[in-house]
Amino acid sequence: MTLLLICFVIFLVMGMPIAFVIGIAGFAFFASVPYLNYQAATQMIVSQSQSFAFLAVPFFIFAGNLMNVSGITSRLLGLARLLTRRMYGGTAQISVVMSTLMGGVSGSATADAAMETRILGPEMIRLGYNKGYICAVNCTTALITATIPPSLGLIIFGFVGEVSIGRLFAAGIIPGFLMMTFLMATTTITSRIKRYDPPRMDAPKFSIGELLDNLKESIWALLFPVILIVGIRFGVFTPSESGAFAVIYALIIGKFVYKELTWENFKEALVTTLKDNGAIMLIIAMSGPFSYAITWVKLPVVLSGFIFGITENPQALVLIMLAFLFVSGMFVDSNVNFLLLTPIFLPMVKTVGIDPVHFGVLMATIVTLGVMTPPVGSALYTVCGIIDCPPEEYTVASLPFLLAICLELAILVFLPGLVLFIPNMIFGG
Repeated sequence: MTLLLICFVIFLVMGMPIAFVIGIAGFAFFASVPYLNYQAATQMIVSQSQSFAFLAVPFFIFAGNLMNVSGITSRLLGLARLLTRRMYGGTAQISVVMSTLMGGVSGSATADAAMETRILGPEMIRLGYNKGYICAVNCTTALITATIPPSLGLIIFGFVGEVSIGRLFAAGIIPGFLMMTFLMATTTITSRIKRYDPPRMDAPKFSIGELLDNLKESIWALLFPVILIVGIRFGVFTPSESGAFAVIYALIIGKFVYKELTWENFKEALVTTLKDNGAIMLIIAMSGPFSYAITWVKLPVVLSGFIFGITENPQALVLIMLAFLFVSGMFVDSNVNFLLLTPIFLPMVKTVGIDPVHFGVLMATIVTLGVMTPPVGSALYTVCGIIDCPPEEYTVASLPFLLAICLELAILVFLPGLVLFIPNMIFGG
């Protein structure tokens, strides 16, 4: 166990890609135990990817990339502009609304943050927003995609923990809209204080007719997560098959409804998908030996005993776990945290009577938050790189938004009914 942790920490600090960090650390463990062999470790790498349920991930990544190049994003942007044009910090508010609408399209917080920074960043700079604030808004609001279906984090959690992906998708809806409310309120308050982008009172209020015209254009994107949940609920397709459906849906809407999906766009989406899937699947495969090593040394049992020694109150336990996941997410890729920590924490929350679906939504949010926090947050450095913003400026500007997210999570911890209402209504208690 000592060698496993030493290798993991040293390679992580060296900046080695996370897939190789966990892969080499796992092989180092096998080398240190005389009665384990490399052949078993190699077999675990292969078997880790041999899951029918996990087929949903590459399909959803492909579907999201197709939707981004087929005109859906531009139509959602138009709807967001309409809804926020008379708000304080209106351009920043667009980012919050867009993340909510795009949650059902991209499923990836980093992709959403990068896309919105490219689209909204230049306009926000022209209007006088501070670069740190621009990055903070576009990055932290992308966290909404961690819960709005089809969230990739929820798919991985359901795959690893054997939790219903359909229930997880339904459970993410209310938390996603609640987070939108908290972040819009934070944007309003901070924009007022900093006097960013005051509302133009001469701008007309949107009419019902104008709203209906915008909805007519964007309805196909808005219907997508609804169709997914309804299709899974009534057995039209399994969660794995829903990923394939998402690809066909994106192709049909992009080609025959919006008529903006060209052969060049298709190739662009395909190349991006291959790169994204290659990175994710390498992490998943390499986590096999590492996960086995964690189980072998009985780390889940040791950690469980330690946490239960602090308190047995269910809500307090969940808060301790979320704090641990937040710190872990600051240093380790979110997909790795799902793969390695779900088998550790899920049995513990079941022991104290916490619904796995409730915990899955909380974990998806807090783990994804790690990509937006220093020192190694991928989304953080992506958005800062797009508009050349110093990371320390981003960190200071993001504090009010992080506080709002933590407050929203605390509410969800103590009011599980907010998370479980829709899945219980659709799938039964």
